[in-house]
Amino acid sequence: MLSIALLLAVLGLFPAQATGPSPDELARGVQLKYDKVRDFTADFEHSYEGGVLRRKVTERGELQVKKPGKMRWTYTSPEKKEFVSDGRRLYSYIPEDKQVTITEVPPADEASSPALFLAGKGDVLRDFTASRPEEPKPGTGEAVLKLVPTKSQEEYDWLVLVLDSKTLQIRRLITADAQGGTSAFTFSKVRENVGLPDKAFTFTIPRGVDVITNGKRTR
Repeated sequence: MLSIALLLAVLGLFPAQATGPSPDELARGVQLKYDKVRDFTADFEHSYEGGVLRRKVTERGELQVKKPGKMRWTYTSPEKKEFVSDGRRLYSYIPEDKQVTITEVPPADEASSPALFLAGKGDVLRDFTASRPEEPKPGTGEAVLKLVPTKSQEEYDWLVLVLDSKTLQIRRLITADAQGGTSAFTFSKVRENVGLPDKAFTFTIPRGVDVITNGKRTR
């Protein structure tokens, strides 16, 4: 899994400029915004292209996130699967495989997954070097920010945030991995600070499945 916000109005924060805010200003604005987002829900489309398999896969589902570190990715098509973090442990469940994989959620300063970045595990200003990879097409209302991790990561080489230029809400999250693959999450119907309960991130292990905990079969 990536895998899991990421996620102030630019015109309200920065003086009007012909070229817009600098990468560092934009990164600072993103961090300020998401410091104020306690939780959010969204629909998502996840597409992956390239990599070892050299093919494109598109999946859809629903996302719930609550800081710090809680999230539930529910994939509904074409294959059902779930990735749930209760803030301490991450549960990966694919019903067709009849297997649940459990791993420990890393500390905030060691979180490598872009998904955990969305859940508040990490800091844009501390953990990344910001740049502007391209200017968005006129009329899209978007701002684009490229973030390269200051420490080498196994899961991705860089990530790009495509933002609503006025609210800095994340529209797309794009990552590239060492195998040459590109993964993109497109978010819609985003609702922030809805008061999600902690019980929404409780995962109950189904009966009759194999359980792999930190790489070892436990049942």
